[in-house]
Amino acid sequence: KQWYQRRVTGILTVMKVRLKGAEKGHSLLKKKSDALTMKFRATLKKIIENKTVMGDVMKAVYFSLAEAAYAAGDISQTVIQNADKAQNKIKFTKDNVAGVQLTNFSMFTEGSDNYQLTGLGKGGQTVTRCKETAQKA
Repeated sequence: KQWYQRRVTGILTVMKVRLKGAEKGHSLLKKKSDALTMKFRATLKKIIENKTVMGDVMKAVYFSLAEAAYAAGDISQTVIQNADKAQNKIKFTKDNVAGVQLTNFSMFTEGSDNYQLTGLGKGGQTVTRCKETAQKA
């Protein structure tokens, strides 16, 4: 009878340790899930804000493009000829959220402006305003 009690006590101790480990693992996974959910909701909120603003911004961009086309004529060939290297680039950074690596994208401008002299003869200010409006978008 004594060996039976020792064995049952040993089994109970092992089960208690397993239960405690499982509870700790569950709480850690719950914290990770909550952190990722919060990050997801913040990202989704940004996307929704940008989408609502984008309609008005794109309306302004198209109107500005129409103004530039009216003032300076057809500038498409000049734009195509000056397109040598990308001026706006994307930078990738890693963000650690609860042990999960998430990629962040951010835009930055590099190099000189190839379109400084575009529309210099006619409608230069309108073309510059069009470019600035498009960059805001």
